Amino acid sequence: MAMERINWDNLRLFLAVVRAQSAQEAARRLEVDHSTITRRLHRLEKELGAQLFERTPAGHLLTHAGQRLLEHVERMESSMVRVGEDIGGDSHMLTGQVRLGATEGFGSFFLAPHLSHFCERHPGIQVELLIVPRFINLSQREADLAVNIERPQPSGQVCSKLTDYRLRLYASRRYLRECPPIRRLQDLAAHRLFGYVDELAFSQELRFLSAIVPDVPSSLRSTSVVAQFNAVREGRGLAVLPCFMAEPCQELVPVLSDALDLRRTFWIAAPADRRELARVRALWDYLRELVQCNQAFLLGDSPTWRRLP
Repeated sequence: MAMERINWDNLRLFLAVVRAQSAQEAARRLEVDHSTITRRLHRLEKELGAQLFERTPAGHLLTHAGQRLLEHVERMESSMVRVGEDIGGDSHMLTGQVRLGATEGFGSFFLAPHLSHFCERHPGIQVELLIVPRFINLSQREADLAVNIERPQPSGQVCSKLTDYRLRLYASRRYLRECPPIRRLQDLAAHRLFGYVDELAFSQELRFLSAIVPDVPSSLRSTSVVAQFNAVREGRGLAVLPCFMAEPCQELVPVLSDALDLRRTFWIAAPADRRELARVRALWDYLRELVQCNQAFLLGDSPTWRRLP
């Protein structure tokens, strides 16, 4: 059928359902009736002559035709955003909102203290920091750019290595005074270890303990690295923690540093069309400058971070 007969509003509702993964949730977000969305989706499917979703108890799952349509509609959406921002001059000005997604530890313990300084540099930019214990879905426009612990698939994104960082096994000074000495890996069998819930860990990169001491069970498991940090700080046991979280805390000390020395990488990514916006480029460049200035801190060679001038 002719493209001019397809209603853009129906395509917008289609996008909303894809991103919400259900018509009911999309209706709530858009503040429209559920029946309205259902009716207009049926109309769109009739216009296209193809079924776009499989309706299941778990939500709306895209069919092959729906996936193909999604690729076209997202390109249309990106073009419309670029047109609006270019005509309004927004793509060249350091104004507007930028949403940055980050992992829980890095976002809370490293990025948050510095972002107020970025806002002082660029008073016209409003930053939203999205901190979640999972990967940020840039394809669903959850954020304008994101820092992740795995390199994302290209898929219309600009991606770059941001920085390496180090993790070590930590315990509190009080715990080490009160508990049996730890001189080798085998000694950990007599101690309480804290780690991630393996089946709920959103990345293989987080399964530290099973790789280091596979035969020693964790006495406390959590999906949150902040929860593990707080348990260790209270003197309840040991956990593998990023140095940028643990080193500034004078109560914590590394254990078995020679045997347990882990390096991981943070990656920065943004949708290609968002990356070209001036405000997104400004934050991207600031983050790269920030981590370069703090290499010693991120690698555990310094207990304090440095603020950019």
